[in-house]
Amino acid sequence: MHSLTPRYLSDLRYDGLQISTLRTLGEFRGKQQLFIAQSPQVLHGLRQIAVIESAESSNRLEGVTVAPARLKSLMSKHSEPKSRSEQEIAGYRDALALIHEAAEGMPFSEGVVRQLHSLLYRYLPQDGGDWKATNNDIIERRTDGSSRIRFQPVSAHMAPIAMSEMMVRYRQALELNLTDPLVLVPLTILDFLCIHPFSDGNRRVARLLTLLLLYQFDYRVGRFISLERIFEDSKESYYSTLELSSQGWHDATHDVRPWIDYFWGTLLRAYKEFEERVGTIEKRRGGKSDRVRGEALKRSLPFSITEIEVSCPGISRDTVRMVLRSLKAEGLIESTGKGRSAKWKKL
Repeated sequence: MHSLTPRYLSDLRYDGLQISTLRTLGEFRGKQQLFIAQSPQVLHGLRQIAVIESAESSNRLEGVTVAPARLKSLMSKHSEPKSRSEQEIAGYRDALALIHEAAEGMPFSEGVVRQLHSLLYRYLPQDGGDWKATNNDIIERRTDGSSRIRFQPVSAHMAPIAMSEMMVRYRQALELNLTDPLVLVPLTILDFLCIHPFSDGNRRVARLLTLLLLYQFDYRVGRFISLERIFEDSKESYYSTLELSSQGWHDATHDVRPWIDYFWGTLLRAYKEFEERVGTIEKRRGGKSDRVRGEALKRSLPFSITEIEVSCPGISRDTVRMVLRSLKAEGLIESTGKGRSAKWKKL
């Protein structure tokens, strides 16, 4: 909404470090498909761990906890939820499963947002998916029993209008290519949290939307490394940067840089952890991808995919293509032409 207007987006400026961070994240995205193709067994284990950590951390950030043994049983669907905490865990589990299975077919819309909220509440007595009926200030409760208002969201009667406007602004920014997806996603999440459209569960829905939107721009690291766990590990910065960037939001004078920097830092940490767990492509001695990379980078003249295949017997054309796409994403090579006549050359 306020963060997604053309004027607000056009006025944003980025320093050298932020531009470098964007470039690095783009390089990680370029390499992720190689990891996925090379290490299916490792990734299967990472997926299972990430789902459990995501459901546990996202709920624990809201004070919802269950015993480890029960958590594992709930996540594997070996038992039915017995308490409210377990019901909330099971709901988050189901929402995660839907995103992992069908993200490409879930365009960002009011219907999808309400669907995710409904899933959070599917095991609870009350229904989910309805916009809030009363105002809900964001309150910080201190350990000494005192409290303070962190932020006053959009009023209840204006929330449906604000959500509709946010969707329009999001689609407009996307269609007109007004900003980089890695700017669009965190700003959308910030606006959603400033609207706070549900009476409860807004932050959990925001974390689910983070995963969904990143999926749709092909940033898939959240499938293998729990972003929610990283949010929890750095929860003081998570909450403080959201608060800083929401100040002045109602009149569009807010500064989104604290939240953007934190969001990008979280994504960087996830990708680095992903690379460490799976193993860096460059350090895989003797691996198929390493052989293709070495062959491509040592050539001074333009070359074709067929030439690389001849020099790397036993390696499939699909693998060669994936490595070349990764090198292109890293800014090391570029392609000239299309189809069978296409050539690649070092930059």
